[in-house]
Amino acid sequence: MDKKTIIGLVLMIAVFIGFSMYQSGEAEKYQKWQHEQKVQAQKRAEAERLAKMAEQQKYDAMSEEEKEALRVQQEWERANKELVKYGETLHEALNRGAGSNFTVTNDVLAVEFSPRGGKIVGVTLLDEKYTRYEKDVRDEQVQLIYPGTSYFGVELRNGDNLFDTDSFVFDSSVTEVEGATVVTMSLVVDKATGARLDYVYTIHNTGNLSRDYLVDFDVKQHNLQPYITKEDEMMILWRNQTMQNEHNRETEDMATTIIYYDAYEDEMNELDSQGKHWGNHNVRWFAYKQQYFTSAFFTGGSIHVDMHVQKGNTGNALKNFASEIFVPFSAEQPEYNFAFYFGPNDFRVMENVVFNGMATGIEEIIPMGGWLVGWFNRWITIPIFTWLSENGLGFGLIILILTIIVKLIILPLTYKSYMSTAKMRAVRPEMEEINKKYPKKEDAMKKQQATMELYRKAGISPMGGCLPLLIQMPILWAMFRFFPASIELRGESFLWADDLSSYDSIIDLPFNIPFYGDHISLFALLMAASLFGYSYFTYKQQSAATAGQPGGGVMKFMMVYFMPVMMLFFFNSYSSGLCYYYFLSQMLTMLIMYIIRRSVDDEKVRAKLLAHAAKPRKKSKFQERYEEMLRQQQEQMNREQRRQRH
Repeated sequence: MDKKTIIGLVLMIAVFIGFSMYQSGEAEKYQKWQHEQKVQAQKRAEAERLAKMAEQQKYDAMSEEEKEALRVQQEWERANKELVKYGETLHEALNRGAGSNFTVTNDVLAVEFSPRGGKIVGVTLLDEKYTRYEKDVRDEQVQLIYPGTSYFGVELRNGDNLFDTDSFVFDSSVTEVEGATVVTMSLVVDKATGARLDYVYTIHNTGNLSRDYLVDFDVKQHNLQPYITKEDEMMILWRNQTMQNEHNRETEDMATTIIYYDAYEDEMNELDSQGKHWGNHNVRWFAYKQQYFTSAFFTGGSIHVDMHVQKGNTGNALKNFASEIFVPFSAEQPEYNFAFYFGPNDFRVMENVVFNGMATGIEEIIPMGGWLVGWFNRWITIPIFTWLSENGLGFGLIILILTIIVKLIILPLTYKSYMSTAKMRAVRPEMEEINKKYPKKEDAMKKQQATMELYRKAGISPMGGCLPLLIQMPILWAMFRFFPASIELRGESFLWADDLSSYDSIIDLPFNIPFYGDHISLFALLMAASLFGYSYFTYKQQSAATAGQPGGGVMKFMMVYFMPVMMLFFFNSYSSGLCYYYFLSQMLTMLIMYIIRRSVDDEKVRAKLLAHAAKPRKKSKFQERYEEMLRQQQEQMNREQRRQRH
C-alpha cells in the first residue's frame, strides 16, 4: 500500500469519525430541544388547567344575580361580534327562529328542506326495492342525504369577514306548477341595498325516471357583488356524508368515491388514492358515487371545482365528501342554473339524464368494463336482463338463460378450440418421433423447426387453440364487471343467497382467514369445484396432445389445483351472482365439450390430417420468415456452444 493510499484512508476515516461525532452532537441537541418543547407544552397545559379551575372556582363563588349578569354580558358580547361580522340584516337572519323542516315528494324521491341554510337536508329514495342492508334486515329506505350530515352554502364577505350562508335562516315558499313543485328559498343580505340570494329548487313528477331523479337548482343573485368573496367568482360549498347501504362494507367502500367529468379532456376521471383533486378548471359535473347510488351536481358549464373525500369515522358513516365550486360571477348575470341527481346507478335511467338540453354521460360512472367490453354489457347483457325481468322471471333463472345465450354466442369459438386440440392429439405419434429424434437440449431449435414443419403439412395452426380463448376473454371480463355493478341484482335472492349483488354465507366464522374472510360462500365453493372439474377435463385433453413436453407437472399443478384454490379465496367475498354465473358457465362448457368429444372421431381427424399432409403445399411467407428466424437462432446457439468448448 503506497503513501497516497494510506493518507486517503486516514482522511476518509477522519471524515467518517468527524461526521459521526457531528451527527451525534446534533442528535443530542435535537433530543434536548424536543424535551424542552415537551416540558413547555406540559407547563402551558397545566397553566391552562389551573386558569380554567380558577375561573370555575370564581364562577362557583358568584351569587345567582352575578351569574345572570355575566351570562347577559357574554351574550351581549357575542351578539355584538356577530353584528360587526355579518351586518344588521344577516345578524337578524342568523338568530331568528328557523321554523320546521318540510318535505316535497314525487313518485321516486322525498326531498327534505330546511329554512336554516335554505338547503336540502334529506333525500330518501321511495322505490320499495331500494332499501338498505343492516343486520340481516332491509326495512329502511336508502337515504342519499341524512339529516344533520349535509352542509351547503354560498361563501360571502362583509368587509374582511368571511362566512357562508349555511347557518342563516331563509324565507321559504312552495309553489305547485304543472308536473313539478317549486321550492324558493330567499335570504336578504342587506335590506338597505336590496342585496338578496335566492335558491330555487324544482322537483319534477313526470313519470320519466331520468327526469324525476333530477332536481333543478337555480341560484339567483340581486346586488350581491359587494358581498362576493372574489369579484369574479362565487364559491359554493357542498359537503355530504354517505352511510353504509350494502352488506359488504369493504366492497362498498372501494366503490364509493368522487367521479367528475373533465370537459377539456372530454373524459371521466376518479379521485386519486389520496382522495383529493385540487384546481380542476374544466368540470362539467361531479358525483358523490356509492356502489349503487349517486348524488351528483351538474355545473351548467366548464368550471373550477376542488374535491376531497375521506373515510367516515363513526358507526355506519362510510365516506365524507367535500367540494368547493367556483362559479364565474358577473353583476350583470342574475341567474345561474345547476341541477342535482339523486338516484340509482341504473344504466337505463342514467343514460337518458339530460341537463341544459345536452346528454350528461353520467351513466359512464357505472363500471361496465371500459371500451373493450362495455359494448357487450350495454347492448347484450343489460337488454337481456331488462327484458327477462320485465317478463316476471326470477334472477336465478335469468342468469341461467344469460349463461346459455353467452355460450351459444361463443359456441363456434369453443368448437374451433376443441378441434385444434383434437388435431394436435391426432399427430401425437409424429410428435413422439420428433421427441425421440431430438432428445438433447441443444437440439431445441431443430425440434421446434420439425414441429412447425409437421404442423404446416398437417394444416394445424399453433395458435388455433389459444386465439378462440383470447377472443372469449372480453366476454368473461364483461361479466366480471357487470355483476358487482348491476343494481338489478341488488337485494334479489336466489336459493340460499339473500342478495345476489353481495356474497352468500352458509357459515359465519368466529375468526378471519387472511385473504379469504370470516365466512364461507357456498356459491364460491361451487364455482371453485366446477373450475377444478373444467381444468382437469381441459388438462386431460391438452396433455394427450402435448405429452412429452417439459413442464407438464408444473402446468398440471397450476392449472388443475392452484387456480381453483386461488379463485376460491378471491371470490369468497365477491358477488354471489357472479360466482353462480361462473359455476353455470363452467358446467355448461364441460357439457358442450363432452358432446363435441362424443361427436368427433379422432381416427377420422387423423386420416384427414394425413391426407392433407400428403398434398404438396407451398410455405407461406410467415412460415418462411419464422423458419429463417429459427435457423438463425440455431446457428447462433451452435456458435456459442463451439466458443464455450474452445
